[in-house]
Amino acid sequence: MDAIDAARAVVEEHHPDARAAFLGGSVVRGRRTAMSDLDIVVLLHGSPAPYRASLRRGEWPVEMFVHTEATWHAYIQREVRKRRSPLLWMCADGILLFDKDGVGAHLAAEARKLTAAGPPAVSDEEIDDRRYAITDLLDDLVGSTDQSEQLFIATELVRRTGELALAAGGSWSGGGKWLARRLETTAPGLSMRLHDGLREVLAGRIQPLMAVVDEVVEHVGGRLWVGCL
Repeated sequence: MDAIDAARAVVEEHHPDARAAFLGGSVVRGRRTAMSDLDIVVLLHGSPAPYRASLRRGEWPVEMFVHTEATWHAYIQREVRKRRSPLLWMCADGILLFDKDGVGAHLAAEARKLTAAGPPAVSDEEIDDRRYAITDLLDDLVGSTDQSEQLFIATELVRRTGELALAAGGSWSGGGKWLARRLETTAPGLSMRLHDGLREVLAGRIQPLMAVVDEVVEHVGGRLWVGCL
């Protein structure tokens, strides 16, 4: 069973009275892997929404996000403030599986409008907090002689540097694979340079990673240690 048919079958089985449903995620973006699941957003009139469930339909693992129209708006507002909203993107870029009363089309249009507008501006205070944390990690990396410590310090530096680049670039944020995918657009080439820098740390050379991190931090004022936060 293909992804769309499987997603429709899941909704029909669990919520035959649903108002609308979306299929989002990697399977509709042309980035499916052997481990991809079906990300399904379901809109109900009321109870038992909101809830999230993990299940399986045939060969497909399924993540189902069930909302009412009101809880959808509440979740979106909360996530947008954090500049990271998987729910928003599932509805903006996803496939509308069915729409019984127009709510699906309405929310899809709103989701596309919000994603196109971009996330809220990042505050100077948040940028300074990120600079401070990265500066501390860079000092830890220089001072550490333990390979196990260096691994985790460097991994944290890679993540935080990617997040800083997205924040400074006015981009939506993301975690895991979505951090890498957001960086592809906001800072082309940075993910690979961070990847290469991490490999160098594992080989006992910290300077290449430090150079990449410093380059990103310099765009927002450089390292920050002395002063009040």
